Amino acid sequence: MTTNSHCHLSEGKRIAFIQAGWHKNIVEQGRLSFETQLLDAGVHPSLIDLVNVPGSLEIPLQCQLLAKTGQYQIIVAAGLIVDGGIYRHDFVASTVLDAMMKVSLQTEVPILSMVLTPHHFSDHSHHEYFYEHFKVKGMEAGSACI
Repeated sequence: MTTNSHCHLSEGKRIAFIQAGWHKNIVEQGRLSFETQLLDAGVHPSLIDLVNVPGSLEIPLQCQLLAKTGQYQIIVAAGLIVDGGIYRHDFVASTVLDAMMKVSLQTEVPILSMVLTPHHFSDHSHHEYFYEHFKVKGMEAGSACI
């Protein structure tokens, strides 16, 4: 058992953080606050693996591939799904979250979701709220891991 001040990982287990590339400058705020939360709890940075995927639709497959390795005690997935006008963002969000839950149930590896779907978002809007919201979500995910 790897013993840290507050967090305990099973021997040989790691934490995966999957980050979607769309709106990366916003989504990575969640990753940074997540990592800070874990580091403050005594988790060595080398135990956290960052995996980048193009978009949120690619998250469930990556969750499955990582979970099947047996290397991960927990997986955290972060993405921002917005109404891009091409297809319905609520359908995409539902598909991603349903698939993540299915993977978690099938593999018995917990998957924490930081995949968010705001009601109102545009590339022209002020993004400070979303930056701050992802920071909060990252801290919450870090606390859940601890």
